[in-house]
Amino acid sequence: MTKIKYTFLVVATLTLLSVKAQNKNIERADKNFRNFDYNKAINQYEKIVESGVQEPTVFQNLADANYHTANYIEAAKWYRKLAESTDALSIEHLYRYASSLRSIKDFDGSNAVFKKLQALNKSVSEDEMGSYMAAIQEQYGSFEIQTLDINSSASDFAPSFRIDGIVFSTGRDTSGLSKNIHGWNKKRFLNLYTATDPSDSGFSKVQQFSRSLNTKLHESSTAFTKDGNTVYFTRNKEKGKNFGRDNEGISRLNLFRAEFINGQWTKVTKLPFNAEGKSVAHPALNNNEDKLYFASDIEGTTGQSDIFVVDINEDGSFGQPKNLGKNINTGARETFPFVSKDDILYFASDGHPGLGGLDIFAVDLKNIETSKIVNLGEPLNSPADDFSFIMNAETKKGYFTSNREGGMGDDDIYALSEMKPIDTRCFSDLAGVVKNKKSGKVIPNATITLLDNTGKTIIKGLSDTKGMFTLLAECGQNDYVIIATKDEYLKDQKIVSTERENIGDLNLFLTLIDKGAPIGTDLVKYLKIDPIYFDFNKSYIREDAQVTLEKIINYMNVYPEAKIEVRSHTDSRASKNYNKKLSEKRAKATVAYLINKRINPSRIFGKGFGEAQLANECADGLKCSAAKHQKNRRSEFILVE
Repeated sequence: MTKIKYTFLVVATLTLLSVKAQNKNIERADKNFRNFDYNKAINQYEKIVESGVQEPTVFQNLADANYHTANYIEAAKWYRKLAESTDALSIEHLYRYASSLRSIKDFDGSNAVFKKLQALNKSVSEDEMGSYMAAIQEQYGSFEIQTLDINSSASDFAPSFRIDGIVFSTGRDTSGLSKNIHGWNKKRFLNLYTATDPSDSGFSKVQQFSRSLNTKLHESSTAFTKDGNTVYFTRNKEKGKNFGRDNEGISRLNLFRAEFINGQWTKVTKLPFNAEGKSVAHPALNNNEDKLYFASDIEGTTGQSDIFVVDINEDGSFGQPKNLGKNINTGARETFPFVSKDDILYFASDGHPGLGGLDIFAVDLKNIETSKIVNLGEPLNSPADDFSFIMNAETKKGYFTSNREGGMGDDDIYALSEMKPIDTRCFSDLAGVVKNKKSGKVIPNATITLLDNTGKTIIKGLSDTKGMFTLLAECGQNDYVIIATKDEYLKDQKIVSTERENIGDLNLFLTLIDKGAPIGTDLVKYLKIDPIYFDFNKSYIREDAQVTLEKIINYMNVYPEAKIEVRSHTDSRASKNYNKKLSEKRAKATVAYLINKRINPSRIFGKGFGEAQLANECADGLKCSAAKHQKNRRSEFILVE
């Protein structure tokens, strides 16, 4: 019994020691993962898994570490392991899983993961995803690309224009010392190089850009003013001449500015909106050089990194950075902005639907909230990471970076030529049905007209046999007007805003025109209303007559084709000549009243008949009561052609 107890205690102790050792191993791997030392973390996690550990958090960090180092085959493998070990994958990890599968051209697998993603995130439907992919295919051939001989076996990326060439970031020629190897991906630290005198055959000069700017830290992604004398660039946070690390032990990225004075780069200044514990990187200037765009995870970021903009004041100071908003930034990565002369923002993202990894997108900054986000398509984009796009808006030539297969190193710079313009305009589908207002039945072949905010006709169409219509309108208008018309119907119209991309509830209702009374009808009798009467020897419109006239006006509004002749009369008292003139005054007064109520003058006529058409027997020489004489002082409303 004692031996059994002793054996149990030994086994238990060894198990406890093994668990503690394994926990220590996981802690060390986690620390390297948090410090972006992904290569070391991957090796450690793989050994942990080989020892028998099947923890979802280990699978997740292994997958993420491979994803961040663009090793999508391994990333997909470990995301699959993660999916098998838990049913609660986050939207972020489902997206990375789908993106990794797409990067290795497993499109069926990627679509299957996307369906799970869509079940969690209702913002993008499967049909919408399909339309996105179709739109990407439409961009095929928008660019031609070619390799450059300036690439090395190291990482070469982030080109920017400067005077007679480009400045780019590279891992070449960093002395090959182990201290200059970065733990993120075991690649050499980065310096700035310049390639000048470009020609069809390539660049004739490739050399270090500036020994005063290149340090033992990373320098990358530059943006120059047009005169080439001011540069904004990215560098790791520094402490003296070494890496400066935050409380988590991470060396974040910061933005700097320097000036070219007397042949030297000097006045190297850290920009004031760099934030402790955050990365601020990859600058881009607009054409007026009064706005600086950059990528960051500072406060207000919606994903891993967002695109921000900050105003550059005339004295060189800066405003407050602003997030470019949800139309551009997603829950994933948006990075490497570039702004062309015509205010098109190009940026890399793995949050918008793409071909895998980072893809390059374009959006019009002039209509940033409604402009369409355009994936630039193949061959510019690929299943790998494609980013750091720049292009001269006049020559339509530029450069970008990719780690696609067939390159010379890890990241390579490619030349590009735009073959057809990218249309960043956003269009909305305006759809609805035309119906009979009274019966609810659909009305085919109704004319549908779209007007802009100036009243100009944008497009016309017809409703189909089911009364349905669809019009295409540019996004961003708040006061488009859609009008439905058809013969024998009163028109209907709606004011519509196109802030939404697709609007499908624009039902319009037409009222069938009742042709009303036949020609020659007196509306007083047809409408069964009181005639209008005049006081003795007067032609003004009495208050009681106004009630009748309002009903006449309503009829004319309901029947816009109706035309009326006002026939005014007098009683038999006074001479016939006088009564004729008095009746004409009464007719004019009645017509004037109706015109004043916005009845078109072309639809109303007046005529005086004097005492020629008495309504009773009260002719000259007969004695009649005042009430009987009143019956003759009247106006009639006769429908005429």
